[in-house]
Amino acid sequence: MATRTSRFPGSGTLIEETRIQGQAEGRAEDILRVLDLRGVEVPEAARERITSCTDLDTLGTWFDRAVTAADTQELFAEA
Repeated sequence: MATRTSRFPGSGTLIEETRIQGQAEGRAEDILRVLDLRGVEVPEAARERITSCTDLDTLGTWFDRAVTAADTQELFAEA
């Protein structure tokens, strides 16, 4: 008998990992762009932290904060 799973084809595969990595890279670029457009200085250490992050939830939080943050310390502040 066949077993059904709730996983979609490609779930947990290199294809999915590549897709998520691409989303993370795009989100990191968006964060940096928002900060740049707002004139917020991004030190190299902060830039590295943003671009190396692969957690989409964290990147989403940082993106939301990038809209109003006065500096990168506010971006990374613990809730």
